Amino acid sequence: MTDSFEALRALVAAGGVVVLSGAGLSTESGIPDYRGPSGVARRHTPMTFQAFTRDPLARRRYWARSHLGWRLIAGAAPNAGHRAVAGLQHAGLVDEVITQNVDGLHGVAGSTSVIELHGRLDEVICLDCGNLTSREELDRRLREANPDFVAQVAAVNPDGDVDLPDEQVAAFRPVDCGFCGTGMLKPDVVFFGETVPPQRVARCFAAVERARSLLVLGSSLTVMSGRRFVIRAAKRGIPVAIVNQGPTRGDGHATICVDAPLGVLLPELAGRVGGAAPVGV
Repeated sequence: MTDSFEALRALVAAGGVVVLSGAGLSTESGIPDYRGPSGVARRHTPMTFQAFTRDPLARRRYWARSHLGWRLIAGAAPNAGHRAVAGLQHAGLVDEVITQNVDGLHGVAGSTSVIELHGRLDEVICLDCGNLTSREELDRRLREANPDFVAQVAAVNPDGDVDLPDEQVAAFRPVDCGFCGTGMLKPDVVFFGETVPPQRVARCFAAVERARSLLVLGSSLTVMSGRRFVIRAAKRGIPVAIVNQGPTRGDGHATICVDAPLGVLLPELAGRVGGAAPVGV
């Protein structure tokens, strides 16, 4: 890995880096991913936008499970990888961060100019009136509506969902929008089968096209939502570096590929490029 690490160090040291992060960056914060070493894709089918909006039973199941599981996301803290990215940004080497994650940990770690491609799990939107509220407020209302709801969490999934038996789901009462009174509430995240807002995608493309290099961290690039930015960079002749545990679908477009744990490699990288110490360390 020595040669590839030195190539990565030189690329980052030149500055003008845009980071594209995926779930693999947050696994060391205790948040599982879908396809990496801790992945759960084989046993868990994520909620789709179509099922959520069309099927009241699917919606009840989602909210019952998410009501318990989102607290793992809310309680997670940035890890050494997040802090190293913030350190590189504060040193003037990383310009912008595009993240596919919904956990908000880049911002907590101190990064700025973060584009949250798939939204944030700690915000809730009404699909009827568009009102945004905090997940903490929804949590309070759900507790009031379900004072006797007790469930045993078997496993937590990457989107803050958990596995629950049907009989426990059946006892759960979802709530409607507290602003308009009747609207359907949904986490302000992009579900599978849902489209990322076009203006957000345009911001990401613009960031990539301004970049001197694109650094992918912890993403398998399996879905086009993230891979399109790698393809755009490669078409524009912008070097792409990928750091991930295992192969990705973007490897063919990459100038540099490094297979390594991000919590180890990123602090080392930050310390080797002009003393960009990780934030908070």
